[in-house]
Amino acid sequence: MKKIKIKSYCKINLSLKVIKKMKNGYHIINSLITFCNLYDVILISKNKKLNDNIIFTGTFKKGINKKLNTISKVLRLLRKDKFLKNQFFKINVKKNIPHGSGLGGGSSNAAYLLNHLNTKMKLNLNKKNINMIASKTGSDVPIILKKKNSFLVGKKGKIVRSNKKFNLNLLVVYPNIICSTKKVFQNNKKMSSSNPDNVFASIHKKNLIGFLTQESNDLQESVIQLYPKIKKIIDYIKSLNGCYFSRITGSGSACIGIFRNKKNAKDAKNSIKLKYPNYWCVVSKTI
Repeated sequence: MKKIKIKSYCKINLSLKVIKKMKNGYHIINSLITFCNLYDVILISKNKKLNDNIIFTGTFKKGINKKLNTISKVLRLLRKDKFLKNQFFKINVKKNIPHGSGLGGGSSNAAYLLNHLNTKMKLNLNKKNINMIASKTGSDVPIILKKKNSFLVGKKGKIVRSNKKFNLNLLVVYPNIICSTKKVFQNNKKMSSSNPDNVFASIHKKNLIGFLTQESNDLQESVIQLYPKIKKIIDYIKSLNGCYFSRITGSGSACIGIFRNKKNAKDAKNSIKLKYPNYWCVVSKTI
């Protein structure tokens, strides 16, 4: 098996509604999720030794546990359930996506590795088995198994896919804060009612930007309470020319802005770099 390159794309939560807190501490959420042209790079080849050699390189390699990560977890689960036998790998993950940002980098790594192994190693996992491994790896992993605009619906983790392309011009700003998802949810007080059936119908019938502008991320207030400077970033992005709206993605800390066109997004990036020179900032587009 020669070294194979896999692009592992990040997810963006365009909206997120917290519907209910369960007795076990988990939350029921509805979320409209898209993907953008920002990705980690996974290089994988077979290892003749009887162990996996997993390394992380790139801008955001710092802080990733070499033994407790989503790549290791996928391989461990596949072997535990006897789907993967007597095969070990050399894996280099170039981390271009910041972790603790709400961009789902780790979940994406797991999803793309799982899909690759199932296809190339001919594991013959059916949909049920793939979803089982994905769900055990992380809550966002099943969503990222398919690079389609998706709506996560409620308690049972139902995922509704759409073939509609959003074509959104996107600015992503990461303020060098690793948000604790657990703390953000524990601190959250905002709850919304659930009306999932109308989401994609509304997107297809109405103006997409008009619909998204009316949406929100219920976790944003909690994130701002825990990490106050994030509000300044959100407000500043929104003030820039051509910005339709700005909010956090996932449970933060990355802040996104949706812009009228690519030029506006690039100009906004330049403004961000002047005001916040130490923050990571990229212009991208939904795919």
